[in-house]
Amino acid sequence: MTASAAPQKILVIDDEPDITSLLAFNLQANGYVVETLNDPTRSLDRARSFAPDLIVLDVMMPGLSGIQICRLLRADRQLHRVPVFFLTAKVEEADRVQGFESGGDDYICKPFSVKELILRIRSALRRVAEPAVASPRQLRLGGIALDVDRHEVTINGHAVELTATEFKLLHLLMERRGRVQTREHLLLNVWNYDNEIETRTVDTHVRRLREKLGAEADWIETIRGVGYRMSDKRVS
Repeated sequence: MTASAAPQKILVIDDEPDITSLLAFNLQANGYVVETLNDPTRSLDRARSFAPDLIVLDVMMPGLSGIQICRLLRADRQLHRVPVFFLTAKVEEADRVQGFESGGDDYICKPFSVKELILRIRSALRRVAEPAVASPRQLRLGGIALDVDRHEVTINGHAVELTATEFKLLHLLMERRGRVQTREHLLLNVWNYDNEIETRTVDTHVRRLREKLGAEADWIETIRGVGYRMSDKRVS
């Protein structure tokens, strides 16, 4: 975050006031503007009025779960690209997969390291704010058109709504067309992770991306046991 840039805004939604107070204190100490919310049923209205750059969201909450809230955010035209970090005591792999499938960008288990959370938030916001240097500004493949400056993707002329992470993933695959990208490489370059335990994250996002690409999905090849590649020619 540069000195001249406006402070980035983070919305923290958790039904435990101790958690929201802890995160607000630490995030504000790191220069972020923070709003907190303990009533999940007001999440969408608060997010629309606050217009956050990132949302930290608990999963298990009364009235409305974090998974439900994330799906609402992804369906909202104003908020669908805002990165969502799940912060939860649900630690099973199936829980993490459900979180990513609902549109989450990261999944952090309680108890958690505040320092690590802030580093991940900083990394995610940097990815959203800073497009890749010296890369093509427009990429085309078959019916897929990706415009970096407009942050838009169209399929055969029709706009497709992607999350920030899905856009980054598609951009990287198209930019490195014909070259195999390992899951570890994708984690490092899309999510800024170097921990192999989260490789399932890649598979979940690729599956969601293929669903959104529709008839053009077969440009993405699965290289069994390795990773993915954007094909040089359409898979027959």
